[in-house]
Amino acid sequence: MPTWKRAFAALVPGSGPDVSSPGGVDPFGFDAIDPAWVRAKHSAKWSRYPGQLAAWVADMDMPPAQPILDAIRATADRADFGYPEWKGTGFGSPAVDVFAERALRRYGWAIDHEQLREFCDVVQAVQAVMYVATAPGDGVVLHMPSYPPLWQMIDSMQRRLIDVPATVTADGVLFDYDALEQRLEREPAKVLMLCHPHNPTGHRFDRPELERLAAIAERFDLLIISDEIHADLTLKPAVHLPIAALSTEVATRTVTVHSASKPFNIAGLRHAIAQIGPQSIRDALDALPNHLLGALNIVAAEASIAAWTLGDEWLDALLVHIDRNRHLLASLLAEHLPAVHYLMPDATYLAWLDCRDCGFSDEPFEVFASRGVQLNPGLDFGPVGAGHVRLNMATSASMLTDIVATMATPR
Repeated sequence: MPTWKRAFAALVPGSGPDVSSPGGVDPFGFDAIDPAWVRAKHSAKWSRYPGQLAAWVADMDMPPAQPILDAIRATADRADFGYPEWKGTGFGSPAVDVFAERALRRYGWAIDHEQLREFCDVVQAVQAVMYVATAPGDGVVLHMPSYPPLWQMIDSMQRRLIDVPATVTADGVLFDYDALEQRLEREPAKVLMLCHPHNPTGHRFDRPELERLAAIAERFDLLIISDEIHADLTLKPAVHLPIAALSTEVATRTVTVHSASKPFNIAGLRHAIAQIGPQSIRDALDALPNHLLGALNIVAAEASIAAWTLGDEWLDALLVHIDRNRHLLASLLAEHLPAVHYLMPDATYLAWLDCRDCGFSDEPFEVFASRGVQLNPGLDFGPVGAGHVRLNMATSASMLTDIVATMATPR
């Protein structure tokens, strides 16, 4: 039975063989994804643009790890969908303790459990912290281009963007922090917002860069909000370092938000955990009206627990697969679209493609859509995204090959 059929069968309680015993060079069948299966899903990635190859929104094409599916099935088998009562866990569900244990094991990051809070997703957590920590007109530092909800929320909340534009060269992604400090001397800010690793460029902030950012935050008394949803998708030899793990002093001015959603492909379940260093921010969030932020989804909590306790073997295989695909993408672009500039990401399964030498408009995604491939428009990531697109390479090698070949073929 093909891998996609086994994974689909596993979604139905009591049916389908176990696929939890890996082996071989593709132990979880990441290169055996059936296009018919992904097209049959109800998620936006494949259903929004029928007849197009989907390489846009940050969902992966591979099914989640078997332990996650088993946890969801077990919850359904218990018919356990009432209001949850998690005893003895302090704040939130058992996922809080599981996350703290995993952060120490995977990143050497020791977290005070009382600083952890659960949210429905990462963007909600970031926006809630922004709401209690800033006021209209306050400045927010953000690396650009940026994941759209981050820079768009600054505008929608009437905060003031202080952008740090990226310069992408063959040597890497560079940000001018001298210029940032000079600007902050003229334009005060309240928040330094990180997307770490960076979406859409896949840049991994290393220790010296994080230390520079922490020094800027200290000098200008900035709250650090670090969206680290892609941390588990850091590719070897790069290593992820949480900015809050730099020192106790940095941790006390930092809010770090994590989720199993991106690395384990369960974004639709909606679950995130925030480590909230400043006591004042914890107090302000705890004082918000009851139920204003919604309530935790019990299935999402169970899925996150399964991912963080039993999913590392699957995740390690996934990282090997993405590493192969980022190199494959470089070869495919060189063959089919040599005018596209591509710097392989250090993290994420996302590729930031510079198409400005292709002779297209500022919206090259329109050209690629006319050829049959849906990508994310560069301008969705801010004005510096003109002439760029973002490509999702979390699929099989054969589908990635079809995507690039189709991008290069006018209809």
